[in-house]
Amino acid sequence: MSRVKVKFPDEKPLLTVTIPVRIGDINYGGHMGNDSVLSIIHEARVQLLASFGMTEMNAGGVGLIMADAAIAYKGEGFYGDTLEVIIYATEFSSVSFDLLYHISAMRNGAKTDIAHAKTGMVCFDYNIRKVTSLPEELKSRLENL
Repeated sequence: MSRVKVKFPDEKPLLTVTIPVRIGDINYGGHMGNDSVLSIIHEARVQLLASFGMTEMNAGGVGLIMADAAIAYKGEGFYGDTLEVIIYATEFSSVSFDLLYHISAMRNGAKTDIAHAKTGMVCFDYNIRKVTSLPEELKSRLENL
């Protein structure tokens, strides 16, 4: 069985955010649940857009929809961890782009990888409920220009 692999670019990341692991993120196994990782990357994406003065409903004049997601779990996250999420943008098309997330935690002075993730984001006009063009303003921000 092939595994999901997320390859991070050599370029400078767009943003690094920190997000605490909440008690509600912990599952019956005593570690962060896989559903919580998706919630954490959603929070990281919202913080990225906010750093641009944008939202998921108005990202340069368009909305965004997550078309796909892939997560490669690398280690356990625990209650009390503060996660570092490093965000990159890649794979631009006329209507979409990918965001990559490198999630780690510091423990005992060493960085521990928790997950590598990717979300495929599509520009969407919620008024007419159709895919629309990637605005130049958003693309420029994502390309770190």
